[in-house]
Amino acid sequence: MKPYKKRWVQTGIALFCSLAIVLSVFPVFADDSIDDLKGQTSDLEDELAGINKEILELTTQLSTTEMQVEILNGEIERTSDALAAAEADEVKQYEDMKARIKYMYEHGNATLLEMLFSAEDMTDFLNKAEFIENLSEYDRNALNNLENIHRQIADEKNTLEIQQASLTELQSSLESQQEELQAKAEATSTNLADVQARLKKAEEAEAARIAAELAAQQAAQQAAASVGSGGGGGYDNSVVNGGSHEVSADDLTLLAAIIECEAYQDYDSLLAVATVIMNRVESPRFPNTISGVVYAAGQFEPVWTGRLDSVLKKGPTNLSYQVAQDAINGARLAAVADCYYFLYAGTGHAGVNIGNNVFFQTW
Repeated sequence: MKPYKKRWVQTGIALFCSLAIVLSVFPVFADDSIDDLKGQTSDLEDELAGINKEILELTTQLSTTEMQVEILNGEIERTSDALAAAEADEVKQYEDMKARIKYMYEHGNATLLEMLFSAEDMTDFLNKAEFIENLSEYDRNALNNLENIHRQIADEKNTLEIQQASLTELQSSLESQQEELQAKAEATSTNLADVQARLKKAEEAEAARIAAELAAQQAAQQAAASVGSGGGGGYDNSVVNGGSHEVSADDLTLLAAIIECEAYQDYDSLLAVATVIMNRVESPRFPNTISGVVYAAGQFEPVWTGRLDSVLKKGPTNLSYQVAQDAINGARLAAVADCYYFLYAGTGHAGVNIGNNVFFQTW
């Protein structure tokens, strides 16, 4: 069919004007596009989740460090007590040794000599001499041993104090990092709340714009339909049975899409176009399938202008599907039951005017 240029131009102008008026009412959110705000929201949520994860890890590490510091403090206390005890033992051992030396000095070697000369035989003499020697060696060894213990304990205490200082420094560093992350988390949460509020505002504005746009489209379509339907006169709008067909789901969708492109969204206008197409499918002068009829070269303007593809992409309306299914089941509009052609009524061609299209039998 030839395109209905005048009808579509008039409808397009009305629609454009309606949309221009509607869209001028709404502010433009240039910096707050919904996609950008959703992206910012997602990024901030990911960032906040990462920060919270780091805070949790730091808290665990800080808790472990605090426990280690407490353990070291206990060990340092234990070592300090051991060191004090060792020092006391060392002092006591030293005092005992001094007392023996003083006694030996004050009484000279007489006591030792008396001990030796009191021996009953040579064996006893040697044993007593060895005892005297062992006594002196015992004092020296005991003192050396106490000195070694004192040194070991002091070294251990020094090592523990170094570890304690290192852990205390680590604890302080972890606390500082935790404070920084908490501050960053609070700032990120504030930013996220701000972006979410802006996103909600943008979505509400977009929803209002779409609702107004749809209302304007409907108003424009109704206005155009009322203009188009005013010049056609009466017609027989009864439905007759022209025979049903078995078709694929794709052909059903194709029929719904092409009648949606070629007619107003009212039952009679859609069924009139569907009747012409099904008449062609049943006639030997045309292809015997819906797709063959629709895609026949140079027949339907929406095919070569891309409008048909647009409707197929978004999907026909429920009314278009209903009319297409009725036509496949055999429904034909009586007024055009014998027609194979239609044109825009503005062309002045003779025929039955339905929805601003004129339908006729032959050229």
